[in-house]
Parts: sequence; C-alpha cells; structure tokens
Amino acid sequence: MVESEKKKKFEYEFGGPVGTTLNVVLLPVIVLCLAHWSDIGFVDLSFLEQFAQGDKPFWQKFLASPVFCPSCRREDDDGFHALYACTAIALGWFLFQVFLERFLPCELVEGAPIHGDAKNRLVYRINGHLAFWITLFVTQFGFPFWHEESQSVQFQSFPLEDWLYQFFAEFAFVTIILTTALSVYLYVDSFVGDKILAHGGNSGVPMYDFFMGRELNPRIGNFDWKEFCELRPGLIAWMLLNIAALRQQYNSLGYVTGSMLLVNIFQGSYVWDALYQERSILTTMDITTDGFGYMLAFGDMAWVPFTYSIQARYLVKNDPHLSYLALAGILGLHIVGYSIFRGANGQKDAFRRDPGNPKLSHLNFLQTKRGTKLLTSGWWGMARKINYTGDWIMGLTWCLVCGFDSIVPYFYAIYFAILLFHRSMRDDQLCQEKYGQDWDTYKKIVPYKFIPGVV
Repeated sequence: MVESEKKKKFEYEFGGPVGTTLNVVLLPVIVLCLAHWSDIGFVDLSFLEQFAQGDKPFWQKFLASPVFCPSCRREDDDGFHALYACTAIALGWFLFQVFLERFLPCELVEGAPIHGDAKNRLVYRINGHLAFWITLFVTQFGFPFWHEESQSVQFQSFPLEDWLYQFFAEFAFVTIILTTALSVYLYVDSFVGDKILAHGGNSGVPMYDFFMGRELNPRIGNFDWKEFCELRPGLIAWMLLNIAALRQQYNSLGYVTGSMLLVNIFQGSYVWDALYQERSILTTMDITTDGFGYMLAFGDMAWVPFTYSIQARYLVKNDPHLSYLALAGILGLHIVGYSIFRGANGQKDAFRRDPGNPKLSHLNFLQTKRGTKLLTSGWWGMARKINYTGDWIMGLTWCLVCGFDSIVPYFYAIYFAILLFHRSMRDDQLCQEKYGQDWDTYKKIVPYKFIPGVV
C-alpha cells in the first residue's frame, strides 16, 4: 500500500519547535531566579518591575538587573571584572576535568550498540570515581599558591566560599553563556562529515534539533563530549557549591547546622554514587538514545549544579534549626529512598551485564522476540520505574531538611516529579516501539509504574 511506504511522520517531544524554543529561553531565566530566591529565602518578582518602567532600551534594563545580569549593574568595571574572573575559573574547571579524564588511569568499557547494531559500539574511558576523589583532595588540601615569605609554592584549600558562594549567580550566568556556545558548536559540527545522528534530533527544524541534540555521540578523537559532560564538570561542581555554602554558614554562625550537614551528606553521596557507578550510565537513555545538544549540555553543566544546590544555599541564611528527632526521621526516609534506588539500579545493571550469573538465578524474566530479557521479579517485578520512586524520595529529603517556611527549596521535588513522569512516558513509548507486543505482555505482568499496588 502506498501509504505504508511513506516515511513515518516525525514525532516531536517537549512541545515541538515551540516548546523547545521556550525551553531555551526560559530555563536560563529559572536558573537565575532560583539563584536569587535561594539567597533571599522566598519567591520575589519585584525585580521584574524595572522592565515595565522607564524608556530605556531592553538591553539596558537587562544589564541593570541584579538577577538576570549579576554584577553588570555596577557603574565601575569591578562587576565585569568579576564576570571575566568567573568565566576564566569556569573554563579552567572544565579543562581540569578534561585533563583528569584524559590522563588518569581508566577502565576501557564498551557502550551499548549504536541504533541496535551490535557490531557498532563506542569505547569509553571510565575513571570518574578517581577524578572525584582527586578533585576533592585538590580543592580541599592541594590548591597551589605562591608563599611570599618562603618564596616557594605552598598548598592550601581553595577558598570555595569566597568564590562559589559569593559569586554563585555570576557563575550561573557565565555557565549559561558557555553551555549555549557549546551547544551552537555541537549543532554546527553535526553537519560536518558523516555523523551518526540521533533519531529524535534529526527533524530538520533547526531550533528543535539544536535543543534535542542532532549528533548522537559527538567526539573529538576518542573524547566523548556527552558521556564526559553527563557526570564530570556539572555533577562535581554541584558538590563543591554545597561545600562552599557549608563553609559560608560556618563562617557566619561559627558552627554547621544539622540540616546543612545532612544536605551535604545526602547530595555528596549522590554525586559519589553516580561517579562510582559510572559505567552504568552507558545503558541509559541519555547515552543510547538522546543526541547531545542544548538539552543535555545546558542540563548537565548549568541546570544541575545551579538548581540542585539551592537547598544548601538557602540554608546559609534561612536554616530552620530542626530538632534531632526531625533530622533522624529525614535521615531514615533518605535511607529508604537510597535502598530502593541503588537496589533497583544495581539489580538491573548486574542482570544486563550477565543474565546467567548464579546470584541472579532467582529472578524471573520475559524473553522478548528481540533476544533481550525484561526482568519481571525482584525490584523490577514491583514496578516498572521503581528506581524513579527511590530517586524522588531521596530528592524529597533534600528539601525536607529546609523546613516549611518557603517553597523555594521544594522546587527540586516538584520539578523532579514532573521530569520523572515525563521521562517515564518517553521511555514507555521507546520500549513500545522497540519490543512491540512483548512490551504489552510485560506491562500486564508488571502493571504498576512507580508504586506497587498504587500507580
């Protein structure tokens, strides 16, 4: 039939070209607003009034905004000098992480088949866990400086609170610019040579493809942009931003509160876990399916560090001083969330690597016509996205340590619930296309998506 031979209609995501354009415009605005709100402790929109008043051009109002262009409003050059310094530090940070990825000992691991072709796999350098610890050591103990009295190079802790806390908004601003520039480069470069394109980022609509990522696995030599940016610069920076907030609170109060300590432990262990389990990311949708464009470049290096760290920033000036009993309850809930998250992901990763492992012999699975196996017992017999449930519970505890005086620190729990729900729909659609009737059978065996017996 002629109709069946026609090319399948392209299916847009994220609201299509209009939705992705709005994302490109509004996501940076949200990052900068959250930087401001987490500092003052509440949602305040009064700074928008200046855009509705006066006859000045928009760009002058933009430069005068303490939120949208931090430090730009200063009449002298100090503001721009601060932005230049933050830009230099951000670039230096990125290059430092590249250096560690390139020269630290690593494990070479094959990724998933590209577009289902088992003979076409990329090799990745896995050394993020080692880079994590070296970064932590260098920033806390091994930052070099010139000691005048001894006329020699000495080592000290990098003054994180003087830079990452005091210039939090400036770093967010320059990172937004740098990740946008990287996204432009990635989009333009995707037209050079014979590149493997992501199915979802090859619509032919420039803004949509720019957002989604046109090339599947952009590389320079064997340096993989996507896998590197997914875990290294942004994720580790998130941890350092939290430590900077902890130090600032100590400098202000003379002690560190229970809430600040817990949020650093919770989120620091989350970052550590991601880097310790680095090879597990190679089978995720981000690596196997999505292209590397604005969505992931901005998300990994601007959105993650500067929105996920707002709880620690909020606590510096707005700590609720929770009781030990409340903190213990939050800690217990976090342990429950982590047990679900790590248990489910660990089980799935072990099964993918070696389904015949005797330790996994108790697990039931559905054999698909594609030759792959879908777990139908254990963690994955409870719910199809049980790992998302554990992940969200952990995220909720990050917010709970901030008390209930403001909605600002709860942005993460609200946003993450929406993200995980949308991601589960994307994954369900991809699996339906991939497995066909087998996926229908699987959903009958495991009918719940997030919470067993509920939803």
